[in-house]
Amino acid sequence: MKVGVLISGRGSNLKSLLDACATPGFPAQIVTVISNRPGAGGLDHARAAGVAAETIDHKGFDGREAFETAVTAALEAAGVELLCLAGFMRVVSAGFVRHWQGRMINIHPSLLPLFPGLDTHARALAAGVRLHGCSVHYVNEEVDGGPIIGQAAVPVLPGDDPDSLAARVLTAEHRLYPACLRLVAEGKVRFQGGKAEISGKFDPSARIFNPPAEA
Repeated sequence: MKVGVLISGRGSNLKSLLDACATPGFPAQIVTVISNRPGAGGLDHARAAGVAAETIDHKGFDGREAFETAVTAALEAAGVELLCLAGFMRVVSAGFVRHWQGRMINIHPSLLPLFPGLDTHARALAAGVRLHGCSVHYVNEEVDGGPIIGQAAVPVLPGDDPDSLAARVLTAEHRLYPACLRLVAEGKVRFQGGKAEISGKFDPSARIFNPPAEA
């Protein structure tokens, strides 16, 4: 499956996707990386991996529609079949969502539907949750509201601040996003009742406890 990735910054999740796609037998290939910000660090990750990378600066367009039209044209010229958002700091329009409906996924740093939007780690700490994490989901017209493909949870530890919690979640993101991309590329995700249903083997005894449960 030919994949395009949209970024805005350092590209750490992009790097995890590039590394996964470089492994033998991985069912997806990143064919282009586009940043809306000149000088984004993720562009260097793409070029180092031999992947086409370019900047389409949103500031150079008269409105969101013109910018998104240019992005779509570049993605389609590269033959992109699936679009991954990886730290793309732009809210996409309803028209863009409709065009890529069912073909666009995103990673968000919370256990959705908890804490959509920004400042997720500070909000999780303020809420006093014991588990935090990340979610990969299809993009729809509701911000961070699309069908969830996969999630990874991490413990919230005593003394955590937003930075320490963010670092723990980011490590989980780097494992979750490639795993979910594999599922999508292998055709193991289907829509059922507005949800993303996954086919495969699961451990019914898997549990996460925080604090640890007594044996």
